[in-house]
Amino acid sequence: MTKQSKLAQGRSYLAIPGPSVMPDAVLSAMHRAAPNIYEGELVEMMPALAAGLKRVARTDRHVAMYISNGHGAWEAALSNVIAPGDRVLVLATGRFGHGWAEMATGLGAEVEILDFGRNAPIDLAQVAERLKADTGHQIKAVMAVHVDTSSSVRNDVPGLRRLLDEAGHPALLMADCIASLGCERFEMDAWGVDVMVTASQKGLMVPPGMAFVFFNDRAEEVRARLPRVSRYWDWSPRAHAEEFYQYHGGTAPTHHLYGLRAALDIIHEEGIEQVWQRHATLARAVWAACEAWSAEGSLRFNIEDRALRSHAVTALRLQAPHATELRDWVQSNLGLTLGVGLGMALPGEPAWHGFFRLGHMGHVNGHMIMGLLGGIEAGLCALKIDHGPGALQTAAEVIGGA
Repeated sequence: MTKQSKLAQGRSYLAIPGPSVMPDAVLSAMHRAAPNIYEGELVEMMPALAAGLKRVARTDRHVAMYISNGHGAWEAALSNVIAPGDRVLVLATGRFGHGWAEMATGLGAEVEILDFGRNAPIDLAQVAERLKADTGHQIKAVMAVHVDTSSSVRNDVPGLRRLLDEAGHPALLMADCIASLGCERFEMDAWGVDVMVTASQKGLMVPPGMAFVFFNDRAEEVRARLPRVSRYWDWSPRAHAEEFYQYHGGTAPTHHLYGLRAALDIIHEEGIEQVWQRHATLARAVWAACEAWSAEGSLRFNIEDRALRSHAVTALRLQAPHATELRDWVQSNLGLTLGVGLGMALPGEPAWHGFFRLGHMGHVNGHMIMGLLGGIEAGLCALKIDHGPGALQTAAEVIGGA
């Protein structure tokens, strides 16, 4: 072990855009013997747990829980509202829009993609034109990712609802909030979202393994008209459970549920408005540092306009192979893990080594973000990668002025 690598000892910091840092309270809640799944505490806490999830999503309608990751949430949502042959319009602004589209194709949907690239948000004017052209209302759902974790762009979900209403179009509005729920402002009912999907491992601060589909009465009516729905993915018994096992389609993810209860308590104690504000402030600190670094050298934002950037993840470019070199250095020397540049280039291509991402979501605070930024600056210096000065000071001024 080299002298430098000894600095990696201590608690590691996983600064990727999910799985996110888990609170000690969540870890402690999960560290217990297997509970009774037939009666008692676990069974009794489920109604309040569902209510707590809906409180975070800003909805008073329905939530179904699944033992899966976000991909499972994609499939569950589609399975309940889309029949084979139905047309869906997918608005892609990064890898995860295409991923959801691939899931729809696999379920037999006729998928149409409006691809806005990897450096820009959804163009509402183009969407309006497409909806206007669909005079026969062949499009059954409009699918969009609120925050695409690969590109770090934040899309205008309320704007999509406005377009659908102005066009008098009956398509369901489906939103992927896997990277945004519990980090970004999202108001399901006020924004007119019919179906929303998310997962446990990002803003909800619980290990990967649970996913959630929120849906309103309009979407439930669509579900009722389908000729069949997969017994496992069917959201009806999960959202309207009469027996405990129905919440999860069988044996419950027992320890995840205890962790989720602790995580929701943390969110509710802080208050969702303050959670959103904390993420916005910490994001501005990250951006301030990156803007200072980018004054010299090759560091660039994937999304240049601050107003379009996510408050949960920042995607960056650095002349290849410096991004990979930086990630490797901070991990081996500081115990700090940065995210890879997902979806920007194929692994193995030289360009793949020119992208990285910073996760600043969930259980993060000011000193953690300053540590993240300080670690990056140390890596830039150690590797002699050109960068502008004053990054840590500008970030500190943002946090100090909050």
